[in-house]
Amino acid sequence: MDQLPKLAANYAPLSPVGFLPRANAVYGDRASLVYGRVRFTWSQTHERCRRLASSLLLTLGVRKNDVVSVLAPNVPALYEMHFAVPMAGAVLNTVNTRLDAAAVAAILRHAEAKLFFVDYDYVRLASDALQLLAAAGAPVPLVSVIDDLDRPTGVRLGELEYEALVAHGDPTVELPQLQDEWDAVTLNYTSGTTSAPKGVVYSHRGAYLSTTSLLMSWEVGTEPVYLWTLPMFHCNGWTFTWGMAARGGVNVCIRENRATEVYRAISRYGVTHMCCAPVVFNILLEGGDATARLAKPVNVLTGGAPPPAALLERVEKIGFNVTHAYGLTEATGPALACEWRAQWDNLPISERARLKARQGVSVLSLADADVVTDDDAMVRVPRDGKTLGEIVLRGSSIMKGYLNNPEANAQAFRGGWFMTGDVGVVHPDGYIEIKDRSKDVIISGGENICSKEVEEALFRHPAVADAAVVAMPHAHWGETPCAFVVAKDKAAGVCEDDVMAFCRKRMSRFMVPKKVVVWDVLPRNALGKVEKVKLREEARKLVPTVAVAPPAQKTKGKATKVGGGRRDEHPVEQVMAMSRL
Repeated sequence: MDQLPKLAANYAPLSPVGFLPRANAVYGDRASLVYGRVRFTWSQTHERCRRLASSLLLTLGVRKNDVVSVLAPNVPALYEMHFAVPMAGAVLNTVNTRLDAAAVAAILRHAEAKLFFVDYDYVRLASDALQLLAAAGAPVPLVSVIDDLDRPTGVRLGELEYEALVAHGDPTVELPQLQDEWDAVTLNYTSGTTSAPKGVVYSHRGAYLSTTSLLMSWEVGTEPVYLWTLPMFHCNGWTFTWGMAARGGVNVCIRENRATEVYRAISRYGVTHMCCAPVVFNILLEGGDATARLAKPVNVLTGGAPPPAALLERVEKIGFNVTHAYGLTEATGPALACEWRAQWDNLPISERARLKARQGVSVLSLADADVVTDDDAMVRVPRDGKTLGEIVLRGSSIMKGYLNNPEANAQAFRGGWFMTGDVGVVHPDGYIEIKDRSKDVIISGGENICSKEVEEALFRHPAVADAAVVAMPHAHWGETPCAFVVAKDKAAGVCEDDVMAFCRKRMSRFMVPKKVVVWDVLPRNALGKVEKVKLREEARKLVPTVAVAPPAQKTKGKATKVGGGRRDEHPVEQVMAMSRL
């Protein structure tokens, strides 16, 4: 047995990039992508990706392990770069478009990006970030603008432009071949931090296995029509960027998740699948006809706790078939999925909702997932649905590690497991359910907010002596930050509006506390640590001071507000996101 070697005929490194040449050969004349009036087939997408890869190599001098960053919404260029960049041997870094300039600059600096692609709509943000890099004496990457493919704007930032690079590339150039499937394919950041960003590195092998695993777990057949309501910058679109090539599907790209755009795309293209954060359900319910029903069911994979029974019932009545998943950036997206059993179909909707609330069982790319005691012994907890422990994962789809962060890697990998930091239980049928999670993470509209970052900003306020930030319920975003502060001068106090304005100047807007509560003293335990459990209990009783309305819906004659009106007239069920996808 030991005398049978690996040969070119029986061994090839696993990579999700390989799905594209297969799509060209098998699904070449099928539609691959639609965006406004733009249509591509898989043969055209394959050629465009090869052209871009050759330009990266020959024109821009990109080499193996160089980081290529991109700041863009869900547009064709961002999809194509998921193949073209690794085709050139480089590593793709997709940047969250909701970050502020300081956070973007921190990512570019930490990643040591060689090339920076910027969508025309984010040129100002990118320019500010680049100025911060230059002011700090850090290397500034080459910049290329991604103009709108459907309706070009002419906006530029420097000399380079994406479509010109594609047009001038040579699709016949021999591209470097992957030798080791452990090589890096993408670099994703867990949050846009300005102090110590954590860059999560995915391997070709892990991305390949995660892609195929999720396709099977979600039972995605051939020729799906996938609507991009999930940002591709979130764990590379939970790997469905590559998954659609594997199944010969159609990628329907839209720039924003506006209800009218989503419903129009579903109707026009016959959408079969989409992924989203729970907040999108509210957008769809508030911006659509509550009595209407989709012509055909649409399968939805959502990250975070599933909607409450009442909201789930409304979503299902419209025609959305929801599957719940749990995961985190370090696990290449979804790690657990609530695999549905046919015997549950006839249960009352409240019972079905309770079952869907469980995060489920491990996806196939994991070797194991369990809940263990929170001590050095790390003993598996009993399957009683009651005993708490930390959720741990093991398998090839787990990240390679955090870039340039050995301390974080040592904390994350212990005893042969990846430690998620989330607390849960295991039910008798083996399904895992989260009961708590990393206390410092607030999830607002699918975006991760580290409470410590907000607290650090609050401590810099001249009137604040002490501060703590926890999650508070928000009818639209699921969660938003709530700040509890202690005034330095008890007589003068602290002005809530002043604190909010102070924060807006120092962080991305979605991170700004939506409520500031002034207390004489914060509750602390015997070790001097703030008892955030008590603060969360208080925060649940509060409502945001500033109502956060989503973007207005554009229609032919007027603008229709989503989520507007009085809350007592149009109650919206709260969606508490508990995943770190």
